[in-house]
Amino acid sequence: MMNHKVALITGGSRGIGFGIAKSLAKEGFALAINGMRNESQLGDTLSSLRSLGVPVMYCQGNVGSAADRASFMQQIKTKWGKLNVLVNNAGVAPKVREDVLEMTEESYDRVMNINLKGAFFLSQAAAKWMLDQQKEKADFKACIINISSISATIASINRGEYCISKAGMSMLSQLLAIRLGGEGIAVYEIRPGIIQTDMTSAVQEKYDKLLAEGLSVQPRWGLPEDVGKAAAALVRGEMLYSTGQVIMVDGGLSIPRL
Repeated sequence: MMNHKVALITGGSRGIGFGIAKSLAKEGFALAINGMRNESQLGDTLSSLRSLGVPVMYCQGNVGSAADRASFMQQIKTKWGKLNVLVNNAGVAPKVREDVLEMTEESYDRVMNINLKGAFFLSQAAAKWMLDQQKEKADFKACIINISSISATIASINRGEYCISKAGMSMLSQLLAIRLGGEGIAVYEIRPGIIQTDMTSAVQEKYDKLLAEGLSVQPRWGLPEDVGKAAAALVRGEMLYSTGQVIMVDGGLSIPRL
């Protein structure tokens, strides 16, 4: 049996997911990293995680696909036989930012399947397995962390499908927290603000200007490591009496100000 606790991080090979992966590796977690790219493209990424002294496996697949979700869950069961932490991080923005009145059904379905549907049904499968593990081992500890966005409550009419998906993930966190709280499995939502990643690189100039003009209380971009440190605190059990709560990692952007 694997000695390390095991964490599955969807979208864990880049951006926020990679920041979380590094932080959880430093906490001693074995990592199952899910992503869409071929493993051959991730040599340096996976090597850098393994250099932190933990086992790492790569589970290629689309979280929006039921077959892919089943495949990488089975890979973890076969290789390591347990799962302590699920981080639902995988997410996409619309390929084209369009006015909410022009949003296509194709774009809506793509974003919702990956950002929300995939997270819902992966959480369902992981939670059932976590409960089974509890029955087998009295001291088994587990939690689920959902990475949403300030877009859960702050509307952007040129990417409405993304905002809707993140609002749905926020409700998913509450539903799971209620269902699993009595079982001792905490569920948290981390809500990042403007984080410097591949996803935001296309709008860097826009947000450079807005941040300089006071968009957030702390006048800088957030980093994937900022989100990773929050996730590390949660998996260490430092917020055990806070299930269902939102942890803001947004530099104060969402504080109402005059």
